[in-house]
Amino acid sequence: MRIVIAEDSAVLRDGLSLLLTSRGHQVLAAVGDGDALEGAVDEHRPDLAVVDVRMPPTYTDEGLLAAIRIRAGHPDLGVLVFSQYIETRYTAQLLAGDARGVGYLLKDRVADTEDFLAALDRLAAGQTVLDPEAVTQIIGAARRTEELDTLTPREREVLALMAEGRSNSAIAEALFLSYGSVEKHVTQIFTKLALPPSDTDHRRVLAVLRYLHT
Repeated sequence: MRIVIAEDSAVLRDGLSLLLTSRGHQVLAAVGDGDALEGAVDEHRPDLAVVDVRMPPTYTDEGLLAAIRIRAGHPDLGVLVFSQYIETRYTAQLLAGDARGVGYLLKDRVADTEDFLAALDRLAAGQTVLDPEAVTQIIGAARRTEELDTLTPREREVLALMAEGRSNSAIAEALFLSYGSVEKHVTQIFTKLALPPSDTDHRRVLAVLRYLHT
């Protein structure tokens, strides 16, 4: 199999290269950022790209965004996102089209190199390989997005101000609403986000977290 690796850690990058070449695969390029990944794919036209999520310059989601771009430009290219982190929004985008040959594995949960190599073979055969934890979080993120989609524009405005730390009184002043109207909007937000009254959970904080993580 002809493979390109994108991993910002030189130690992991070299380790993957040695593992793959020792098993008869050809590592065409091993790079440390998303731009270099795209260039390597365009130049070498590999069968598979192994990509970390967080790479320079911001170490947030550059690798995953690069994976989406190379997959769009090379739809037959197998892509394995191999990371310590799960980035739900862009992973859902990566899987939204034809998910054949797309995988997402967590580094800490791959206990055996044979399992990792078998996953590469499955991807090359056009299968989809997903860590169960990644699936759980992606589905959970999709559900939270669906819940937020049920909010009215005014409820979204109220929730956005809640996320800024505003009190109900401050929200009422900012939106030129009565205090009672704001209370009703907040109650509706809790209801639509399935946040019932609780002695252990702070519903206002939970609502804001859902808003911030979409």
